[in-house]
Amino acid sequence: MKFEMLKTLSRAGVVAVAALATASAASAADRVLKIQTSSNASHASLAYLNEEWVPKLEAMTGGTLTVELLPINAVVPRRETPEAIGVGILDGDLTSINYFAGVDPAFALMGDLIAGYDSADQIQAFCAQGGGKEMLQKLFDAHYPGVHVVGCGAYAREAFVSKVPVRGVADLAGLKIRSPEGLAADVFKRAGAAPVSMAGSETYGALEKGVIDAADNSAYANNDANGMHKIAKYPIYPGIHSTPILQFTVSEAVWEELTEAEQVALETWYLAAYNGLRQHFDRLDRQLVARDKAEGEITVIDWPQEERDKFRKIAQEAWEDFAAGSDLAKEVYDAHVAFMKEAGLL
Repeated sequence: MKFEMLKTLSRAGVVAVAALATASAASAADRVLKIQTSSNASHASLAYLNEEWVPKLEAMTGGTLTVELLPINAVVPRRETPEAIGVGILDGDLTSINYFAGVDPAFALMGDLIAGYDSADQIQAFCAQGGGKEMLQKLFDAHYPGVHVVGCGAYAREAFVSKVPVRGVADLAGLKIRSPEGLAADVFKRAGAAPVSMAGSETYGALEKGVIDAADNSAYANNDANGMHKIAKYPIYPGIHSTPILQFTVSEAVWEELTEAEQVALETWYLAAYNGLRQHFDRLDRQLVARDKAEGEITVIDWPQEERDKFRKIAQEAWEDFAAGSDLAKEVYDAHVAFMKEAGLL
């Protein structure tokens, strides 16, 4: 982590970068929170939130508060947002919890229980009613004091993009797969694949050049928007592996400066925005899948339940091993398992 680099960045410089990154949220609100996301500038998810939901926060607060959602790496590298929040360079983040898996395996289990949940709705319930939000705050209190968790959740089960047909677990053997470090890479490795770590922004070029054969790489609609299906014509939908959980955090100092009404509005806005985002992407994904099936240039693969069960069994072994990595990881694992048993998933 680059504390010194972060501390030397001037606030004026950050504001300038942020203004170049996006102007959509630079409104007449009294206060604009600078929030760096894990979305590429081209992602449909970022466009949807900026167009449909950012204006609603200003309306909900009577013009006193809004957010400016910045693309990934717009101000600081993607793994450094908590430190940037701590020293006041960012006001908050809306980003992947997985990015901090190297700090503690608890973040890996909190960020994506690979092949665990069946839908983003289940994950939202875990975060909002199953103790997930409170567990995430405990991780930040231990590793990044001064960061306040507003909420957490998922908006889509990721579709798998591939240049070759992958119709079951056996087809993963030897496959070079772009995957985040940590739990996802471990599960793919156990299934016989060869995981390759790289940023999402590098995935298209790596597929095009043959550096990788396939990728764990976002929702079907985002992959469509990024042109992935032009070169990787065998997507798996619905996805088999990843439903990444994103965090929405702000500086504790910023949180304490907000009025109680603004705090409630920010929490309510996040829950409503992510409900809307999940519904939007579910509908959009289904529309695009139907279009691609009808056109016939792309082969959309849906794994049978038997193969999904095989992959989940492999993943469960990885969950247990990661849970042994730290006391906090065991707590996260236990929280997931307790909720999943209550929901009839285990």
